[in-house]
Amino acid sequence: MDLSNAPSSWDIERERLAALSGYAILDTPPEREYDVLTRVAAVALNVQSAAISLIDGHRQWFKSRHGIAFPETPRAIAFCSHALKARSALVVPDARQDTRFRDNPLVTSEGGIRFYASVPLITQTGLCLGTLCVFDPAPRERLDDDERLILEDLAQHATSLIEARCARRMTEIAGKVVDATSDAVLAADLSGRIVHWNAAAEQMFGRSRGEAIGEDVSIIMPPRFVHGHTEAFGRAAQGGPTRLVGSFIELVAMRADGSEFPIELSLARWGDPSGDQGFAAIVRDISARKSLEREREHAQKFLQSIVSNLPATLFVKDVETRRYLMINHAGETVMGRPASEIIGATDHELFPANAEASEDRDNEAIARRETYQTEAAFTRGDGETLYLRTMRTVIDGPDRPCQYLLGVSEDVTQIRRTEAEVLRLAHYDALTGLLNRSSYTDRLFRMVQAREPFAMLSIDLDRFKAVNDQFGHPGGDAVLIQVGDRLRAVIEGEGWIARIGGDEFIAVLAGERLRERAQMCADRLIDELAKPIVTGRGVCYIGASVGIVLMPQDGETTEQLRENVDLALYRAKHNGRACACFFNAEMDSSARDRRQIERDLREAVAAGDIGLVYQPLVAAQTGRITSAEALARWTHPVKGPIRPDVFIALAEECGIIDQLAEQLLRQACVDARNWPADVRVAVNLSPLQFVSGKLVETVGAALAASGLCPSRLQLEVTEGLVIRDVERTFDQLEALRSLGIQILIDDFGVGYSSLSYFQRFPFDKVKLDRSFVEQVTQSQAARAIIQAVVGLGAQLGMAVVAEGVETHEQMEALVAMGCTHLQGYLFSRPLPVTTLCAMLESQRSVVPRQDSQAA
Repeated sequence: MDLSNAPSSWDIERERLAALSGYAILDTPPEREYDVLTRVAAVALNVQSAAISLIDGHRQWFKSRHGIAFPETPRAIAFCSHALKARSALVVPDARQDTRFRDNPLVTSEGGIRFYASVPLITQTGLCLGTLCVFDPAPRERLDDDERLILEDLAQHATSLIEARCARRMTEIAGKVVDATSDAVLAADLSGRIVHWNAAAEQMFGRSRGEAIGEDVSIIMPPRFVHGHTEAFGRAAQGGPTRLVGSFIELVAMRADGSEFPIELSLARWGDPSGDQGFAAIVRDISARKSLEREREHAQKFLQSIVSNLPATLFVKDVETRRYLMINHAGETVMGRPASEIIGATDHELFPANAEASEDRDNEAIARRETYQTEAAFTRGDGETLYLRTMRTVIDGPDRPCQYLLGVSEDVTQIRRTEAEVLRLAHYDALTGLLNRSSYTDRLFRMVQAREPFAMLSIDLDRFKAVNDQFGHPGGDAVLIQVGDRLRAVIEGEGWIARIGGDEFIAVLAGERLRERAQMCADRLIDELAKPIVTGRGVCYIGASVGIVLMPQDGETTEQLRENVDLALYRAKHNGRACACFFNAEMDSSARDRRQIERDLREAVAAGDIGLVYQPLVAAQTGRITSAEALARWTHPVKGPIRPDVFIALAEECGIIDQLAEQLLRQACVDARNWPADVRVAVNLSPLQFVSGKLVETVGAALAASGLCPSRLQLEVTEGLVIRDVERTFDQLEALRSLGIQILIDDFGVGYSSLSYFQRFPFDKVKLDRSFVEQVTQSQAARAIIQAVVGLGAQLGMAVVAEGVETHEQMEALVAMGCTHLQGYLFSRPLPVTTLCAMLESQRSVVPRQDSQAA
């Protein structure tokens, strides 16, 4: 037997599960007829338990159960699963003796199943939904014939109940659909009397159900159509031909008030040949559709009007004959001929001078079978030449594919006339009127290629960012316009100048005496740009730095010259701004050395070679170490120790400060974890760590990884950091404070002091800048400032730290003034962590004096 096309067991199971789902019986509430059936089964077969068991994909669920405490079991342990596979009655006299079931938890549990019998519930389509089963905690003999027959009859009855329930449900759904549909549904018997009338029919025809039932269907027909419709209905009733059955036709119907409206109607026969019969009608009001069709007709006429009056030329040609089939009013104007002369003619007949080129463009569009755009000159009959941008595309027609060639032409004559001006503007900066970056690059390249000697000045504005911050970008633009005017006034006659960036400019001088002229121009530029700039938003003071290179002395390629002029500009800024600097070989060597150190620093950070030392901070009243400041140290394998201010600044410049700072923070937290619980660690933050927005997350991760209590971490920020972006900085500091971390302000009192910071954010400590500490014994001003800060700290609950203490005289003066904490070489130099730990251990053995100062 060939079973290659037989459905697989998986296909059968999928079909069975789909059918079970379609019956919508799973997880439904108890129903009396099912409960009666299981109770009868238990009594008739003298067992403790009986159930109607339905098996879905993963469980056995009881639609009805008698003597069973649980509503369902996993399918894997269900006895009924075996009956489901066998599709026949299953009897188990003693489950404990049956190898299939003896280890089943339903058997091994107290009062578990011993005797079991079931009959599958098989639907009329041959699918098994579950079983009617009975079971008992005592073993017994197999069922006799009468008992088996009872169980089978009850199972058949259960199946019938399930299918009848489904049929009732489908009937209810159908009835609800008919009642809910927006189409009128009515039914009539063979004599034409209405026997069904849904809610939509009531609304559509204006007759209630009570008014319509029993009436002839002619009540929905206009009187003039009654005779014809009655004859057609009679033919259909006798089984004759009719187009009313099985398709929708358009008719006119009548409402109860006598008004008529268009409908679509379709008939379907209903009933049994041996019983009641008739026709059901679905009626759809198509008034809106008819209205829409009329609107479409109006829209088509409107569209034709639009096409005719479209400001762009629109034409249609026959692909085979190339004769014009349509031209709009704009086309008549462009071609200089009326439509009556154009339609039916070809380009060769109308415009001989343009015909050959036009035909070539038509051929290309037809060959491409896609939209094809061209621009070309067109000479009219009166001799005027226009420039037309035309899009051509091939479209299908009613007679054949690709029947028509559609063209849309735009008159771009005016655009062409302004192209020269546009081209000119493309080479100049729109704001300043100077050459733009593209023109600068092109000119520089051509001068280098020609090996023409020249001097190049790179001009960078000083303090321009502050102008933008203070006056906004409109104010900045006003400044740049005046800067351009001043640069032009200095360079004009000497060479040319370009704006290549926001506040970056390049001037190029050619000819003789390049070094002398470049120095003179640079000096004049610096003087001019140092003068105040008056705008509508205020008076601005900027200034400029200038870097200079000479071709070919300082480079023979554009890349070398650009790189070297940047180095010269960098040196000019480094020398204090507002000055000019020529490139020299020493700069090149310095730049190479700097790049090498940068590479080495990157490798050191990647390898974790940047270490930490710790400088203790002591309480002024007790002399005990309360915290230690973590200080970064890097020993270069060749150059030896590199100063922190050098490599930290370099890390900030080359973009690795976040990585380095995170490493050092983690190391400081790990080291501090082994110190006494009353000793904190202080870590300095770089301003750039606040830029990325990841600082709070980084600190939280370091604390979590090390296990250090947040209250033992102190983070130090400088006044210079705060002033960069006050709101953003304080938002992050507040988030760090919420973790329990202490926040210190370092180097207080130099350059950026603002008492409003203390009103905005309560710092835990203020660290006096060491310049005040150095002068404390000589300068009355230094002592006054220290006393003011100490008083402020006392009022605001902030500790005051004096750093850089090196003599006993300084210490005594600072303690007398009220400083709460001291730090400096007098107490300890920065120490390796092992030395610090030993110092802390020895301090632990000394009985501390009462210290009221916060650590």
